Amino acid sequence: MHETKSDRISKKSINMSTLKNTLGRLKRNIKFLLKHHDDSSYLRWYFNHSHRLINFKEKHRGEDCFIIGNGPSLNKMNLSVLNSFYTFGLNKIYLIFEKHPLNLSYYVTVNQLVIEQSSQEIQNLQCPCFIEHEKSQDVIGQRNNIFRLATTGRPYMFQTDITQKICEGNTVTYVALQLAYYMGFKRVFLIGVDHNFKYSGKPNEKQVLGVEDPNHFDPRYFGNQEWNLPDLEASELAFHLANFHFKRSDRTVFDATVDGKLQIFEKISFDKALSMAKPKHTA
Repeated sequence: MHETKSDRISKKSINMSTLKNTLGRLKRNIKFLLKHHDDSSYLRWYFNHSHRLINFKEKHRGEDCFIIGNGPSLNKMNLSVLNSFYTFGLNKIYLIFEKHPLNLSYYVTVNQLVIEQSSQEIQNLQCPCFIEHEKSQDVIGQRNNIFRLATTGRPYMFQTDITQKICEGNTVTYVALQLAYYMGFKRVFLIGVDHNFKYSGKPNEKQVLGVEDPNHFDPRYFGNQEWNLPDLEASELAFHLANFHFKRSDRTVFDATVDGKLQIFEKISFDKALSMAKPKHTA
């Protein structure tokens, strides 16, 4: 077939556009390298893993989701109804599968001890799993459903772009909120975020818990294992940032935790949350 002059012009335009995009990416990568040249771990993450997170941007724009904490209040709820909705499960949520066979949409953990103690269970999950890069690189193998995050403790920020460093905010719930924001969720309903712990010691101190864990939905959660003591004041600071960013973008975080002690997000009952939330789309 004879190639016309317009065909040649069109091809040339496409090639120039491709070249322009390639040069733009190269420029951004060089700028990034110069800025972070002394952080080899972050550079490895950025070039090997960050690009896989772009596919989640605005994936659920305008939709609703539940972020499931791990407090004892989960034992007061019928969680089976959540399979009709988009859900984020956190840390050792898999322990509740014996009672409630949840079909999680997403899983999140950034805690070193949880990653080490739960490596096999995490790798058995079928949903997309977001885990901290540096803490998991020698513990969790490469899988198509494993996505690596780069996290930081300071400075405090609410990251709207998960292809950059995310602030942990002293609680995995805060990381999940940043993920939900990036994915475009309009309304987020928190459950199981009791914000109420029995402990003695300094915030973030590592301790070995007793035989039974009184602070989570299952006594085996950290029973006879190491855990980091909570820092409730620091996590509240992070939650205020999340609340601010969601409100400023005309979105809402509701706290539907049964008898929860957190006083930052708008409180509603679990029943009301279920009546308000839009079910997930099914093929």
